[in-house]
Amino acid sequence: MPPANQGCCAHDHDCDTADCGPAYSLYKHIALEQVHCLNEDVDGSCRNVFRAWDARTAAPEVPLRSDPDDEELLLTIPFDGAVKLKAVCVIGGPDGRAPSKMRLFINRDDLDFAAVGSMAAVQEFDLQEANPGGTVEYPTQPAKFGNVHALTRNRRAVEAVYELRPVPEDHRVPGMKQGGHFDVA
Repeated sequence: MPPANQGCCAHDHDCDTADCGPAYSLYKHIALEQVHCLNEDVDGSCRNVFRAWDARTAAPEVPLRSDPDDEELLLTIPFDGAVKLKAVCVIGGPDGRAPSKMRLFINRDDLDFAAVGSMAAVQEFDLQEANPGGTVEYPTQPAKFGNVHALTRNRRAVEAVYELRPVPEDHRVPGMKQGGHFDVA
């Protein structure tokens, strides 16, 4: 996880000023109409959490919340082609309504809670609370996320906003493994 005092690309410049986000956002490659979520409180609210880079901090009309009886959500995000996923940015709700953990699975659209409970995730993250400015991103292991057609996330949360972005090569952090730029096949 990147240090809290660093920018969204895990380096020390202002991404908004440097205009990093729009060039590397995967928002335009999400097959939004096919996004689905198990255990969401309001059907279809999972599609409201994805936004273009410049609108990433806007509150959704209907936030993604889990069923009140179980805080766990299983969110599947299909892409319009193969992508290389280098990082995930999660913006959670205030007052403890942010997810605390996230487990990523790739290229599986057949998962349910029983399946993810018994299988190893490709990568897991302990998330920082809220991240209201969208400045913290969670770098993936590039070798494992090089040919992603669909991303499935199992997490414990009540309200959250997601953005997927690869980390540009010029934003390397010493000691952190990095791959090349993302490609859309």
